[in-house]
Amino acid sequence: MEKAMKYALIGCGRISPNHIAAALNNKLDIAAICDIDSSCMSDKMLKFKLGDSVRQYTDYREMIEKEKPEIVAVCTESGKHAEIAMFCISHGCNCIIEKPIALSIKDADAIIAASIKYHVKVCACHQNRFNRSVQIIREAVDLNRFGKLFYGTAHIRWCRDREYYDRAAWRGTWEQDGGALMNQCIHNIDLLRWMMGSDIDEVVGMTDRLSHDYIEAEDLGIALIKFKNKSYGIVEGTTNVYPGNLEETLYIFGEKGTIKAGGQSVNVIEEWRFSDLLDDPREVKERFRENPPNVYGYGHTPLYADMINAIKQDRQPYVNAMEGKKAMELVLGIYKSAAEGHSVKFPLMECAATDFIGRF
Repeated sequence: MEKAMKYALIGCGRISPNHIAAALNNKLDIAAICDIDSSCMSDKMLKFKLGDSVRQYTDYREMIEKEKPEIVAVCTESGKHAEIAMFCISHGCNCIIEKPIALSIKDADAIIAASIKYHVKVCACHQNRFNRSVQIIREAVDLNRFGKLFYGTAHIRWCRDREYYDRAAWRGTWEQDGGALMNQCIHNIDLLRWMMGSDIDEVVGMTDRLSHDYIEAEDLGIALIKFKNKSYGIVEGTTNVYPGNLEETLYIFGEKGTIKAGGQSVNVIEEWRFSDLLDDPREVKERFRENPPNVYGYGHTPLYADMINAIKQDRQPYVNAMEGKKAMELVLGIYKSAAEGHSVKFPLMECAATDFIGRF
């Protein structure tokens, strides 16, 4: 029987249950968990009935050096992702890094370079790419069913209230988080860039802080994107929707096809129209309609399965470090355009979330 890969988790906050569940679903050997707050670890130990064999650490460096895990999930505040990932990578650990992969171009590039130097796999946790609805859309793109792509739109209309930000002091700060686009909206921004051709020519954006005067960053972001393949993208992201989350929606418009995916986390096909008539739109909409319990969806388990296979097969993960950088780069480009008041050409050579301290 094949031995289970040794796994460790760094950061036991809001998203960690999805990672622990994915590790258990993929039969990883959970060796240890780590958090500077012991009560967060105790809560997860109890919730998942993790036995005494799972060690608890408050220092991730000590955990990595003692446990030597094969896979590490980095689920801390965003501003610490790069520092922690670089330590893990330099110790030979394959990494699953929560979104965003980092908060600067420099740090993202360092992670990519280190993964090559130390021969480890790095996966950016954009789990919505594994949604069944997203997979069938991507298949249609790959088969050129849309024909010429015209434009795509990503709408993230959510709510985050004072209580959400008060639960963690790092939220909404430029140094550790960024705003609505970098935290809440980056998943759908990733999907838009991935579907529309990935390579960007230029971006023009506007951001504002309309109702959350107790955070540093934006609660509204709007952007126009021009891709190198001559298609366009529109991003609308906010955490100001009353009284709660409304939708996360992706549209793609092409000369021969139109789709709309919605639901809590782009997990429902709502429109499916193609000139080739290869499938019945009613049947597609019925088949590709998931109903996850929250906005995190069901993607973590298949993302973990892909990471395990990538290690075994010595290939890149489906969502590798470069893909993580691309999503983050687009958000930074929107921030830069909004701050400077003009369009921004890509690729970005230098940019960091901390460049925008004092923006509002």
